[in-house]
Amino acid sequence: MRYFIDISYDGTAYHGWQVQPNANSVQGCLQDALATLLRQPVAVTGAGRTDTGVHARLMVAHFDFEGLFFPSLESAETEAQCAQLAYKLNKLLPRDIAIHRIYPVAPDAHARFDARARTYYYYVHTRKDPFLVGRSWFLPNTPDFEAMNRAAAVLFDYIDFTSFSKVQTDTKTNNCRIMLARWVQLSDYEWRFEITADRFLRNMVRAIVGTLMLVGRGDIDIDGFRQIIDSRDRCAAGESVPACGLYLQNIKY
Repeated sequence: MRYFIDISYDGTAYHGWQVQPNANSVQGCLQDALATLLRQPVAVTGAGRTDTGVHARLMVAHFDFEGLFFPSLESAETEAQCAQLAYKLNKLLPRDIAIHRIYPVAPDAHARFDARARTYYYYVHTRKDPFLVGRSWFLPNTPDFEAMNRAAAVLFDYIDFTSFSKVQTDTKTNNCRIMLARWVQLSDYEWRFEITADRFLRNMVRAIVGTLMLVGRGDIDIDGFRQIIDSRDRCAAGESVPACGLYLQNIKY
């Protein structure tokens, strides 16, 4: 039987979602916890990969398991079994990983391939704030957010985002359909970049934000932003911004 898991985590202490040799990962922690509780190896497949230091308010993953999670539990109902597994996982996992829900799905449901849209948020703040350290990127000089919003609207005109992708990845295409891209003001010194697409390339959001910052600082104009996308050259785009401000916010199926 296949199950989906809704997870959130603070990515500060992890080398991303995906299991890596000799590195702490969210996927690895979850698989180890499931194996301990269910007394057998459990492979977990995530809806995507978050990079080192990136957070997730909602990551969805799936795993397969036959039979009851806890045969000794008085109730054999699936809902009760799932609730008990979520409870025990939360006790076993580190404080920076939380399980919100476990629920059965169709045998062919896939956390990654069935996802229709993903939303990321990137947070910045323009006033020193100790409570935002590790949660948002501090900008000592306030950029022109209106100009960056005008540039963000240009993204809707394109589907090939090679300029914002890590090179030498295993993806077959760099085409993505962006449905939302905008800067939203949260307070007098806090802003958030919101972006939704059917899929994302590796490092794509952080590269887009870094390139929008070139616009916000007056280093390039909107035509220059277009030229960077048209070039399909990662070296032409801006630097990737720090991971601390990036959150996987939502996944739609």
